[in-house]
Amino acid sequence: MKMSSGQMGRRLLGLTVAGMTLAAGGMALAAQPQPWEMTLQPAASPVMENIISFHNLLLVIITVITLFVLALLVIVVVKFNAKANPVPSRTTHNTLIEVAWTLIPVLILVAIAVPSFRLLFQQLDIPKADLTVKATGKQWYWSYAYPDNGKFEFDSLLAQDKQPRLLGVDNEMVVPVNKVIRVQTTGADVIHAFAVPSFGIKIDSIPGRLNETWFKATKVGMYYGQCSELCGKDHAFMPIAVRVVNDQEFATWVEAAKKKYATNPANTFAAAGSQAAQ
Repeated sequence: MKMSSGQMGRRLLGLTVAGMTLAAGGMALAAQPQPWEMTLQPAASPVMENIISFHNLLLVIITVITLFVLALLVIVVVKFNAKANPVPSRTTHNTLIEVAWTLIPVLILVAIAVPSFRLLFQQLDIPKADLTVKATGKQWYWSYAYPDNGKFEFDSLLAQDKQPRLLGVDNEMVVPVNKVIRVQTTGADVIHAFAVPSFGIKIDSIPGRLNETWFKATKVGMYYGQCSELCGKDHAFMPIAVRVVNDQEFATWVEAAKKKYATNPANTFAAAGSQAAQ
């Protein structure tokens, strides 16, 4: 079926408008691994945006270095083989080349170090938080506490009937958009790791130690991560699901969560397990 230029133009215009609508709509698609994905997950925080920029810079640098070395190898193979150059050179030193191969790598390392240290400082320097969430890694699920909002706590377990597979949970961690979220994390039994790629965060959850990281979600939507430290037989089945909502929706969720969790601790998986053992 042939398509006229006018039809093709209208279809392209429709696709463009649809793409702009999705981009401006505020509700991001769920950030999760995609089949055959070769790039980093889309950024949803300032830190992740800088991580992607740094990654792209490194990709350019290593590509240029690789092509340069390849060109040198080709020149050596073609120009200095025994057939093309039967009388080998007796040259042992070349001051210009020796200065260049010392100075150029130093300049490259400086060009890498400056944005690297800037990014590291941004990750470690936690700004004043609008909200604190404590994430406790357990075998094999997460527990979330909101000390700033009534000190309620709930467990988040893998939900077999939810999509995406192996990432859906029964109770998501909920945070407001465009707010600085401080995540305090620890482990209740063994070492776990709290990681959400779209926010650019990954930090160990160690028993007896309280580690901190932060993020500022810039887009409303669902974001997924997983425990990133081998923690036992069900390590692959303790996902992290973060739902980012607007301020009004977050306030409504907090009020509902206070009633659901704070007044009835038996709702937690750990409390249910302890009651069953009695």
